[in-house]
Amino acid sequence: MKKCTLLLLTITASLLLVNCKSEEKKQDFSALTKSYFDGKNALSPLDATQNGQNEYNDQLQFEMTDSYRKSQMDFYTKYENTLTTIDTLALSEEEKNSYEIIKWEVAVGKELLAQPTNLMPLQQFWGTHLTMGQFAGGTSGQPFKTEKDYANFLVRMEKYSVWIDSAMVYMKKGIAQGVVIPKALTEKVIPQFEEMPTANVEDNLFYSAIKLMPATFSEASKKEFSEKYAATITAKLIPQYKKMTEFLKKEYLPASRTTSGIGSLAFGKELYAIYAKQWTTTEMKPEAIHELGLREVARLNAEMEKVKNQVGFKGTLIAFFDEVRNKKELKPFKKPEEVLANFESIHARIKPNVDKLFSLQPKTKFEIRRTEAFREKTASAEYMQGTADGTRPGVFYVPIPDVVNYNFYGDEDLFLHEAIPGHHFQMSLQQENTNLPDFRRFNWFGAYGEGWALYTESLGTELGLYKDPYQYFGMLSNEIHRAIRLVVDTGIHSKGWSREQAIQYSLNNEAESEASIVSEIERYMAIPGQALSYKIGQMKIIELRKKAEAKMGTKFDIKKFHEKVLGSGVMPLALLEKKINAWIKE
Repeated sequence: MKKCTLLLLTITASLLLVNCKSEEKKQDFSALTKSYFDGKNALSPLDATQNGQNEYNDQLQFEMTDSYRKSQMDFYTKYENTLTTIDTLALSEEEKNSYEIIKWEVAVGKELLAQPTNLMPLQQFWGTHLTMGQFAGGTSGQPFKTEKDYANFLVRMEKYSVWIDSAMVYMKKGIAQGVVIPKALTEKVIPQFEEMPTANVEDNLFYSAIKLMPATFSEASKKEFSEKYAATITAKLIPQYKKMTEFLKKEYLPASRTTSGIGSLAFGKELYAIYAKQWTTTEMKPEAIHELGLREVARLNAEMEKVKNQVGFKGTLIAFFDEVRNKKELKPFKKPEEVLANFESIHARIKPNVDKLFSLQPKTKFEIRRTEAFREKTASAEYMQGTADGTRPGVFYVPIPDVVNYNFYGDEDLFLHEAIPGHHFQMSLQQENTNLPDFRRFNWFGAYGEGWALYTESLGTELGLYKDPYQYFGMLSNEIHRAIRLVVDTGIHSKGWSREQAIQYSLNNEAESEASIVSEIERYMAIPGQALSYKIGQMKIIELRKKAEAKMGTKFDIKKFHEKVLGSGVMPLALLEKKINAWIKE
């Protein structure tokens, strides 16, 4: 009997030891994910602010500098080494996902750092100079509620004035080495700096927050902040904006390249292959992506022919594109408010059906706003996520630079993608999911995030939309737009296509206006590979849904499928596929 008791005690002690070690491993891994998130925020404080991590609100990254890139490399190397010490067998399924995500990010990050992309720190589509302008407006990611908030942005503005100098230093190095952006893009960047200085400081974008100061501030504080903001804008920011404008016009524009794609740079082909991997989260090669794009364009053109015939149009599909671009009935608005009201009506129409497809829905509030004037001319419609604590809503921004020529044939589809159930659902649910470590709650993978948003466009009929053939044509137009991206992005950056060649291909295959297409092509020139993420991600999610429907038959539940896709936040597509396959097997 005593021997049995001793044996049981030994087994119990061993089990306790195993459990303790397992718990210790979990705590170790939890600490790793926390320090990883803190490190990412310290390296990208503007992103941290956007995500509501407010302890970084007075910081600014100097992403083009050698010292910053060394910090990045040290960060990647540290976590690459740390991961080798983790016992993955002791991790839960979600922790294994976290492990694989960190491993993937660090590997791609190191590959990108091997390329001299820092010599091209400016482009017209996104970047520090545009984010700072957006934050300066006072209604975006940068909070302006407390005196500490106002003090934070004052420090950030001062650092930003130095950032402009650093950008010029590295752009000059780029000129010397022939690593510069295309002329057409430089021409778009110039107004983004040239139009910022104002004769009266009170009219300056960076003074906006002063006009929004809370009534609870003392008169002394209001006076102090007004004076300090005015002094920083007048003495530091405006001179720097003028200096950059002068540099762009006189030195950078003449040196800008005449080629359109990064493939023309000495290291360009290798860099583009890394961008393709980064944005699609796959090992697909540019050539394979190009061929896939051509097949999808052909398939969708056939679908568009059906709609053309349905509405009784007798000409060619290209002639029908012109008909849709210029049809007066599709440009009914006289005031910008009417465009926003139309989106509100789309929102109201889908609400009753959203519950039929989604059991998992976000708590974060949602708003529709017109894009700010300072960036409206070059902006696309976009979603800006809210904060996890609910203090800032998710916002669907709509640019309306020319309301009488605003064509609304694709607006039902656009709302699904940018707003509900597209980006607003995906980003908000991810941020609200406290079961995920913070680095995943505030993370982004284009193939998953944009793939999800494009997938939701296909839910329009189930949500009660696309009853008008022109709105259904809008959905097809937006999908072919993403298929065209596979063709022209790879065409520009790996096949040597010119800007004009890419514009013509788009004009031949979609009904977007020429101005819109030009803006799009220049966007792909500015951010190589990003445009690949949408279609690659969408096709994977559709493939997984079809597989689940076929394997599960009557047991398939669309609400459960959407819950499974959205439940763990963004991840590389291979991890998503693994997760859905496991669900099907269950």
